[in-house]
Amino acid sequence: MASLRFPFSFSQTQPPHYSRPLSSFPVAAAVGATAVGATAAFAVLTSSSSSSHRQFLETALNFLFSSDRTSLPAWGTLSLADMSVPVVESKSGATFPSVLGDSQKLCGIGLRRKSVFGLKNIDVYAFGVYADDNDIKECLAGKFEKLSALELKGNKEFTEDILENDISMTVSLQIVYGRLSISSVRSAFEESVGSRLQKFGGSDNKELLQRFTAQFKDEIKIPKGSVINISREKGYVLRTSIDGQEVGSIQSKLLCKSILDLYLGEEPFDKQAKEDIELNLASYLQK
Repeated sequence: MASLRFPFSFSQTQPPHYSRPLSSFPVAAAVGATAVGATAAFAVLTSSSSSSHRQFLETALNFLFSSDRTSLPAWGTLSLADMSVPVVESKSGATFPSVLGDSQKLCGIGLRRKSVFGLKNIDVYAFGVYADDNDIKECLAGKFEKLSALELKGNKEFTEDILENDISMTVSLQIVYGRLSISSVRSAFEESVGSRLQKFGGSDNKELLQRFTAQFKDEIKIPKGSVINISREKGYVLRTSIDGQEVGSIQSKLLCKSILDLYLGEEPFDKQAKEDIELNLASYLQK
């Protein structure tokens, strides 16, 4: 079968079902020892004043009620404070580390889907968005620290400042479609990033787009499980790596904003993921 191409229109992803905040964790009825243990743990959880105890018990409760205890925790079942546990995107099975590098924390995960001829949706890649919480505080605390995370969720000014400011962030893409070619990735970026460059910078950005897409050379192989990391580093340097190997870097504030807008902008690839990311980015201002 030929490799997947991207000349077709992209559909908006339906909100995934894996996102479920612990604050609304439902304690279902159970039987036997599991019910007794879970009830006791929940009682301690609701009365404990120790954040470390709460984090431990939250993890234990999610384990007790998991239908598959051998799997990694799904997004929304662990506190972001537990940075030692990888997180799984439930629909694709892709896993993401809770911390990238030394300081970038996972803010949310999602799924990029593609409609082929309007007949079938294909899962192309799962993604995780990471950010340096210290950068967020440094750049945005003075303006937004008095607002709660819930008040900042969906706040367009807050999202715009995330896109505009020199905050270290990474979008990590994990390929889940086994027949994806590097030329398909290049074509997809030409369309999606090209539209954002035009939106934010006008039509005279073809050379910048070509410099970015030229990084995805034909000889690069991206089998299922390959990881593409696209990072905004200090000074608005956009650095791209594939399976740990750097393929290029470009200094451009416009390009950095255009990439992040695909996941945080007004028309994101995954709407539920955007909400999770915004909420967790906002929560860093209260820590």
